Amino acid sequence: MGISKLFAGLCVLLATQVALAAPKIEHWKATSGARVYFVENHALPILDIQIDFPAGSARDPAGLAGTAALTHALLDLGAGDLDETRIASRLADLGARLGGSTDLDRASVSLRTLVDPEVREPALDIMRTVLGAPRFPAEVFEREKARTLAALKEALTRPESIADKAFWAALYPGHPYGAQATPESVAALTRNDLEAFYRRHYAAKGASLAIVGALSRAEAEALAERLTSVLPAGDAGAPPGDPLLPVASEVRLAHPAAQTHVLIGLPAVRRGDPDFFPLLVGNYTLGGGGFVSRLMKEVRDKRGFAYSVHSYFQPLAQPGPFQIGLQTKKSQAADAVGVVREVLAAFLADGPSEAELRAAQQNLVGGFPLRLDSNRKLLDNVAVIGFYGLPLDWLDRYSERIAQVTVADVKAAFARRVRAGNLVTVVVGGE
Repeated sequence: MGISKLFAGLCVLLATQVALAAPKIEHWKATSGARVYFVENHALPILDIQIDFPAGSARDPAGLAGTAALTHALLDLGAGDLDETRIASRLADLGARLGGSTDLDRASVSLRTLVDPEVREPALDIMRTVLGAPRFPAEVFEREKARTLAALKEALTRPESIADKAFWAALYPGHPYGAQATPESVAALTRNDLEAFYRRHYAAKGASLAIVGALSRAEAEALAERLTSVLPAGDAGAPPGDPLLPVASEVRLAHPAAQTHVLIGLPAVRRGDPDFFPLLVGNYTLGGGGFVSRLMKEVRDKRGFAYSVHSYFQPLAQPGPFQIGLQTKKSQAADAVGVVREVLAAFLADGPSEAELRAAQQNLVGGFPLRLDSNRKLLDNVAVIGFYGLPLDWLDRYSERIAQVTVADVKAAFARRVRAGNLVTVVVGGE
């Protein structure tokens, strides 16, 4: 048996062993229409919950970029008969943590609490109130709006923020993914805008609830009914359509910073795309594997152009970006960009070597259990599966699919998803 076949067999064996330890995900629909994903885990007396809504920034109304983020920020700053101080103090007394985040696709509200009913029940009451009866108090709205405006204005002075905004705008012109909150768009927001956004996008119909912890299936079903029955009956509507691929271009923006910030990329892959695994494996060799990646070796180790250089794929509901990023001295920026393009061109032409492929698979398969070694990490993965509608065996087969990738698969996937004729380059601070 050849070395490559033997290694592939060992990878599949390891992947099978990892899959045996993957959690069992149970799935059903609540009466409200919300999708529920549950993992029963009695390793710790902890309950982790996350509910995701199609309420990310890509759903911002036209001309009102920033609506999604500000709506989410105010959810737990006054709800029902609780003001923000009472919400915070009650959670502190219970030792529970209410949190969440927003991105382009989704807005999330999460809760971590002890499973003991004396703690769990009042913590769930608070979460239920926040989800079902946010008040968006006028004085809190004005305060948070002012904070957001100040943060946006400050971000406009930082080269990394300028580069990031320019990059997304260049990759997604005319598409919601490319829309950026500005001081002007946030200044135009009213409380009514937030309330309308909440009623439409925080609806049970589009919600996905992930539950991980020491509960029975019956307890999880009751919890799901309790939390989602108070949600609005709105309809978020269809998601944004596919973005058009940009034409290759270079955006240069002046900035007095000592370091030049460089971003290169294009829209590439959506969640659940079959190309994801070849892209993931190949990118480990290109720029995702830290010090062993080609970009790091060529840009940093051999030439000293940058302390760090990276590449990654960010799958989203619609094709998310492939991105290469680095910072370098202004005097070296042109040379550094040239080397990055040479490395990428060589990788697109030849793909990884068999040795590089094996190293990438070994690292990705071997490190996968660390992505599931806590309730919180497990919840994060289950939430992604639920929100994006991935197969329930996604975690079970994750390592197996990595182990099955070949050099030919990597080359074909990169050829489909990373085309030189569509790459956008953003340089901030270059001479």
